[in-house]
Amino acid sequence: MTQPVAVLIGPPGSGKTTIGRLLATRLDVGFRDTDTDVEEVAGKKVSDIFVEDGEERFRALEAEAVRRALAEHDGVLALGGGAILAARAQELLAGHRVVYLTVGLSDAVHRVGLAQARPLLVYNPRSRLKVLMEERRPIYERLASITADTSGREAEEVADELVKELA
Repeated sequence: MTQPVAVLIGPPGSGKTTIGRLLATRLDVGFRDTDTDVEEVAGKKVSDIFVEDGEERFRALEAEAVRRALAEHDGVLALGGGAILAARAQELLAGHRVVYLTVGLSDAVHRVGLAQARPLLVYNPRSRLKVLMEERRPIYERLASITADTSGREAEEVADELVKELA
């Protein structure tokens, strides 16, 4: 059975995609992002799915993308920040090497910018991001086998740390 070498979870702005790509390069494996998978299936950007089809449709596409990626991908896999909200996704993550990338609010706000491409952060992004981070933290912590703080750190430094943790 194929299994990712690492599954990255965390809030928006924690560096899942950036660090995931670096980690995959260092481990000489492929990189996959479930948000990209959702966009390919839907034929449009995540933000457009939210606006045109609604969050419920996005979450359904996301759940299927997570299921498929966990079954098919043998490299580094990055999940969308809210993918862990689905009970089925939490069940599917059991037995995987799950890396929770933590980030402080100020770093996350800086990294996500004005949140144009982050549909859940369009209105009052700082406040909304704080709420999302607080609501999801217990789930991220419960699912994680490895935790890495990305606050105030370069992505390369975090990727190097994770290579050692995963060895």
